[in-house]
Amino acid sequence: MFIQTEPTPNPQTMKFLPGVPVMPQGTAFYTDAKLAEESPLASALFKIDEVSAVFLGADFITVTKQESAGWDILKTELLTTIMDFFVSGGEVMRSKSRSASAGGEASDDDSAIVKEIKELIETRVRPAVAMDGGDIVFHSFEDGVVKLEMHGSCSGCPSSTATLKSGIENMLKHYIPEVVAVEPV
Repeated sequence: MFIQTEPTPNPQTMKFLPGVPVMPQGTAFYTDAKLAEESPLASALFKIDEVSAVFLGADFITVTKQESAGWDILKTELLTTIMDFFVSGGEVMRSKSRSASAGGEASDDDSAIVKEIKELIETRVRPAVAMDGGDIVFHSFEDGVVKLEMHGSCSGCPSSTATLKSGIENMLKHYIPEVVAVEPV
């Protein structure tokens, strides 16, 4: 098994591409070992002391390290853990009942504006953000303000605020005049 790695805009986060599906639907983001217990893969990665967050995407994994850790040795440990996991045929998620985050897909209860916001995020924003090893999830829309959650490499990334303001906010304002601002959760 060959696992590709890619840097991300967040210097504390690296993207791992195992060449096999990771999450067939939705995504999962963990910021500590306790939350990661539902995923044997994420749990295995959190056994490495320097790991501070794990994001599971459709065909990739992003791992965020503690600021004091270096990638030189850590990258090898992570590659070994990921390879061992997939070679052993383990299930990424323990419980099928957990509904992984799917990015705030539109529901019948949503207003027309919220449906439009979710559609734009799903079709125009999430694919671009996933290329950088992250995800963006709709949280709420109230009084003209769209609140979004940043996951994976986007969480804590120095350029995430610029991405929200320059890219996403401008796009949403262009298509949906009711949007006055975009803020992170």
